[in-house]
Amino acid sequence: MTQEFNQPLTEDDIANYLVTTPDFFDRHAQLLAEIQLISPHSQRAVSLQERQAEMLREKIKAMESRIMDMVRHANDNSILNEKLLSWVQDLLLFGDLDQLPKYMCRTIERRFSVPQAVIKLWDVADEMGHAEFVQDVTEDAKLFTSSLSEPFVGVNAGFDVVGWLAEPEAAKSVALIPLCFKAEQNNSPNVFGLIVLASPDEQRFTSGMSNDFLKQLAKIAGAALSRLP
Repeated sequence: MTQEFNQPLTEDDIANYLVTTPDFFDRHAQLLAEIQLISPHSQRAVSLQERQAEMLREKIKAMESRIMDMVRHANDNSILNEKLLSWVQDLLLFGDLDQLPKYMCRTIERRFSVPQAVIKLWDVADEMGHAEFVQDVTEDAKLFTSSLSEPFVGVNAGFDVVGWLAEPEAAKSVALIPLCFKAEQNNSPNVFGLIVLASPDEQRFTSGMSNDFLKQLAKIAGAALSRLP
């Protein structure tokens, strides 16, 4: 390693030399035992070997934490899938189609611990016109639902559809889940309803959460409700 005249040696120069000269410590092995570092935990001087051991323990601890997170997520997903399967069984066993939307909301609230849930449908048969689940559906609500390419989750920003809930003032965060089925002639999705889930906890439904579960719920609900005339 050469140095220009009158230019002092820098830490970067030393670091570069050690990186590019891997056999340096082979020739000066005694230095390894003499090097003293400051431990970030105890603020005392420790040997290079002790510091390396500390770093290794920290890496192992971080890996263990990541593994535990993965195990937790796997367990949570397994529990959620079991709840979803039980919910499907509930819907299959329920025979009163007129009461299916109301029953679906009740089971969503119970099985998935959702404080409030409501379902509204449109484009149903005339004989369903008296049903609660078709009341108060405006053209704006239909247009808004059709504009959702996937479930919306986040803070309640004063959505009109939140007014369908029994206690809209308690809805701090919401999940808005469009219901659709694919028409046989063109295989394009036809939107025919909306599920509104709500919580008084602003962090229950956040924009950072995964939509995978809600999409699954929408597919199951859409298939079940498509049996309505």
